[in-house]
Amino acid sequence: MRSPAEAARADVASAATTEFPAVVGPTLPANGGRRLAGTLLRRRVNTLFRNFPAALTGDEEGIHQLRVSGRRLRVALPLLVDKADGRRAGRARRLLQMLTRTAGGSRDLDVLLESYDLRLKDLPERTAEQKLLRHRLASARRRGRARMVGSLLDLEISRLRRDLAALIARGGSSPAIVCERFGTLCEREGQSLHDGFTTLGVRLDAKLLHGLRRRARRLRYAVEVYDQIRGFESAAAKPWKTLQDLIGVLHDHHVLAEWFDKQAQADEKRGNALLAATATAEAAWARATAHRLHEDFLAAQPATIVAQGLAALGVTPGAQSN
Repeated sequence: MRSPAEAARADVASAATTEFPAVVGPTLPANGGRRLAGTLLRRRVNTLFRNFPAALTGDEEGIHQLRVSGRRLRVALPLLVDKADGRRAGRARRLLQMLTRTAGGSRDLDVLLESYDLRLKDLPERTAEQKLLRHRLASARRRGRARMVGSLLDLEISRLRRDLAALIARGGSSPAIVCERFGTLCEREGQSLHDGFTTLGVRLDAKLLHGLRRRARRLRYAVEVYDQIRGFESAAAKPWKTLQDLIGVLHDHHVLAEWFDKQAQADEKRGNALLAATATAEAAWARATAHRLHEDFLAAQPATIVAQGLAALGVTPGAQSN
């Protein structure tokens, strides 16, 4: 199994050598009309609720799939529904956001533990302090899953189901309207990505990068809807997936470093100097890894990836807005 760093480097090589195929203007389906958008919406809703049972048992993959399907549905809703600015659509999107955030905390701890396990696997021998830190992280994950299950049960799931069922029953938008909404989304998110990477330059700002990652993910999921409406796989989602993966592994190590910092501070207060020193050293390792991944990220020329991705979608961003 490749480590996150190895996977990121593979993405760098791919991003540097791949020419993303252009997306020609929408080839709309000859028939189906609004029924097609409704069908796509129904499939995404069914996928979301199929993942609920496994997530409620605390299953790692079930939690991950619930989070992903919720995000995909949240992007698809304003593209596919008949009244995108309607009360039901807005409420459904807010509930979906609450759902994905609820599942997110537990899933993030899964990723942090996986990253640290890969770190420990490469060491010839683990110290007692490293084992204890790993135990703490695993315990935090277990507690996070228990809280997540309770929080999911507290959400207005029945209200979400009713709203989504009503939106499906009302029927979807015409393919032409879906494509028009998609174009508006591309221009908005594309301009934000262009401005964000222009502002960022070569700086490592984990918070800003994470925000840009969310926008890249939104574009990726929107492209999936667009392609399905046209009945054609354009590969235009690839640059956004590349950015998402490159930034994701970097951000994971940044968050892991912050977790180790908190452990070091807590152990320092308890008077456990050796454990505090180990946590500080592990935080330094996580930050060094994040900086190395950032160098790889810059080598992939993210601004060029954005430009290629937007060109494939027919979007030309303007000058940076003030």
